[in-house]
Formats: sequence, structure tokens, C-alpha cells
Amino acid sequence: MPEVIFKSGDYRLEGRYVHGEGPTPPLALILHPHPQHGGTMNNRIVHSMYHMFARRGFSTLRFNFRGVGRSQGQFDHGQGELHDAASALDWMQQHNPNSTGCWVAGFSFGAWIAMQLLMRRPEIHGFMCAGLPANMYDFSFLAPCPSSGLIVHGERDTVTPTEAVAKLVTKLSQQRGIVIDYHVVESSDHFFTQHMDEFDQVCEAYLDKRLKPAERPMALAR
Repeated sequence: MPEVIFKSGDYRLEGRYVHGEGPTPPLALILHPHPQHGGTMNNRIVHSMYHMFARRGFSTLRFNFRGVGRSQGQFDHGQGELHDAASALDWMQQHNPNSTGCWVAGFSFGAWIAMQLLMRRPEIHGFMCAGLPANMYDFSFLAPCPSSGLIVHGERDTVTPTEAVAKLVTKLSQQRGIVIDYHVVESSDHFFTQHMDEFDQVCEAYLDKRLKPAERPMALAR
């Protein structure tokens, strides 16, 4: 997991990056939870998703938003963090000019930023979101949602009730050509504290279902 530094506007941000397999690896960008509530790129859900993509040959990056860890700047209530995510994707594309596509994943606040990035970057064709804060932020920008993806939520999430997420999933699922896989982890809290094994199994199975042989890096498709 080499440490990398990249620019986002006037700031230098720190991240962890692994280069993918083969000559045309797809990209995966993983976004962490709320910076003002202890969220960092080392969050265990972010860390787990990072390794899921890396094991499948993706060029994979997780990083600290501005003001977190050794990343410069200060919290910007989502606007600056979205710019950070876009800059991270730009950096990955510079190092992977022949990439075959891109996924974005995020947890909680990071999931909100991920979905905004999804709307702005047409090259993103898949997403995974955990603990989507559907009751805390406005998701009306997903009109329509441009890509299919996975949303995983804890049944006993006290940060965002499952009802709020289910309502959003129902809305997104009405769009033609878009499939939203929605999985509720029974008895789990917002952080999947005692349920990381099930969380991992759900996400890994979804990735394997979505990644057809043609989408896998050449080194892994043989």
C-alpha cells in the first residue's frame, strides 16, 4: 500500500494506492466517513472495501479528505470534499491512461460524496455505498441515477433509519436500465460493528456478480 500525495486545488492530500493488474486496470476510489466525527481513510469499512477492489486487480485509492490526517486544508461541508474526490479520480486517471472503467465506493458521509461524484463523472459505471445518510443530506440530485450499484445498510442503524434508505432505493429503482441492489444487515448498527463478516460477504458477492470476464483485468481474466 504505497503512500501517495496528490494535489486538490491549493492543498496536498495523502492517500494509499495500489496499482492494478494488467495493462488496462479499472479504477476504484474509496471515500471515508465524516471528517468531523473521526472519519479517516483508515476506517475499517473503507479499508475493507479498498482491499476488495485491490484483490480483483483494480487500481485502487483511498485518501484523507482535506483537514484529515496529513491532508492539508480544513473541512468544507461537502463542497471541498467533492472537489477532493474529483481530484483523486483525476490523479488516478493520469496514472492509468488506459483504464477500462471506474467504480466509486463510500461509507456514510463518503457515500454521499461518492454519489455526487457519480453524477459528475460519466466514466463511473458502478458504485458501492454503506451507511448511506439518506435522512441527513439531499439526494434529489440523483435524477436520474446514472449507474447501477449496491447499497448496504444496518437494520439497527441509529444514524440513518432503514426507512429513509429504503425510500431512496425505491425511487432510484424506478429508473429504466438501473438496478440498485439493496441489502439490510440484520441487527447491525451504522458501523457494522459485529457484522463485518456479513458486510464483506455481501460486497464481495456483488462485485463478483458485476465483474464479467470482459470487465476484469487481462491478468485475472485468463
